[in-house]
Amino acid sequence: MKTIKDIDVKGKKVILRADYNVPTDNGEITDDYRIIQGLPTLEYLIKQDCQVVIISHLGRPEGKPDPQYSLQNVAKHLSSLVKQPVAFVADLEDVDSTSQITLLENLRFWPGEESNDDNFAKQIAGLGDVFVQDGFGVVHRAHASTVAITKFLPAVAGLLLEKEVNTITDSIENPKRPLVAIVGGAKISDKLKVLHSLIPKVDRLIIGGGMANTFLINSPEHDVSTIGKSLHEDNMAREIADIYATIAEKFGVKAEDNPDDYSDSRVRDFIYLPRDDIAVGKDISPDEKAKVIPISVISEDDIVLDFGPESLEGAIKIVQSAETIIWNGPLGMIELPEFAKSSHKLAEAIVESEASSIVGGGDTAGFIQQLGMIDDFSWVSTGGGAALDLMTGEELPGITSLET
Repeated sequence: MKTIKDIDVKGKKVILRADYNVPTDNGEITDDYRIIQGLPTLEYLIKQDCQVVIISHLGRPEGKPDPQYSLQNVAKHLSSLVKQPVAFVADLEDVDSTSQITLLENLRFWPGEESNDDNFAKQIAGLGDVFVQDGFGVVHRAHASTVAITKFLPAVAGLLLEKEVNTITDSIENPKRPLVAIVGGAKISDKLKVLHSLIPKVDRLIIGGGMANTFLINSPEHDVSTIGKSLHEDNMAREIADIYATIAEKFGVKAEDNPDDYSDSRVRDFIYLPRDDIAVGKDISPDEKAKVIPISVISEDDIVLDFGPESLEGAIKIVQSAETIIWNGPLGMIELPEFAKSSHKLAEAIVESEASSIVGGGDTAGFIQQLGMIDDFSWVSTGGGAALDLMTGEELPGITSLET
């Protein structure tokens, strides 16, 4: 990718695509990590005497104005961070030349944004001389502000986008080994492509969240007859067998008579799931207390919500032996303090391991932020889906449309 340092932007009008899709509570920003990570690009443009029009989105307003998703408070917060005025405008026609920095209202208030509409993109492009893409969290989307706009202006990457791509790509393509990936989430079906792509590249794979529950009732390694009322997916035996087949292929192992029977220890040990104990509750509630039980005695009214201490110990041993760790998805239901303990202890173990550690955005990044451990990791990505797609080698339309 060409970046802002590869072209002459001095004194030019710049359209800067940022990712200010930040958590809010009654309009107040509760986590400004994405905004802060994008500051180096904005500060560079300010030093180059550029007039900057920042475009971003917030939430899912479905193509029409919705006050709860307004970026007005983001403009105020950004002004305090850069220590100069940031004009906020509700419409494209309101952008003028009197402010060095202007933040346009939520792009998703216009239906043309998510439909990748050329006319809407052309309107935005008319506000500047150069387009700078720095919103890593949206480059896996083909929207007007990621793809269509590049038809009308020279389009280059910002410093955050460059850092994200280089860091994540290097962690997958040129890692110090052993390389361990920790993948959580609700559904295996959402991450089948990710899992099949990661298996040939990593040395161990730790599975957490609802995904682990689905593995447990389908894995040849675990004698689990019921997962109770736990979050899981039904009818996934074939998909999980395919995952084990990909692992077997990695190690050159072939099942003779039964294609689902992989008794080779390398295949069985490659994926790490809760093996000894798990933490369960009877209800999903902030007041619910964790009960640690052996995996073999899960009852019909149990809800599996976290790793147990012994199962966690095995996961910690894996990360302690790693040289590179990629983490996308917690081990348990981190929204409930009782069931965030394993993810917290895992985070501490990753930091103490001194391995190169990359957090793939999303819920995990927010959790790390809450723990006050952002600076303890090598890199915490601002993108969730974009980070995963980049790890799996997917083409990201917001990147492939930039100049090279």
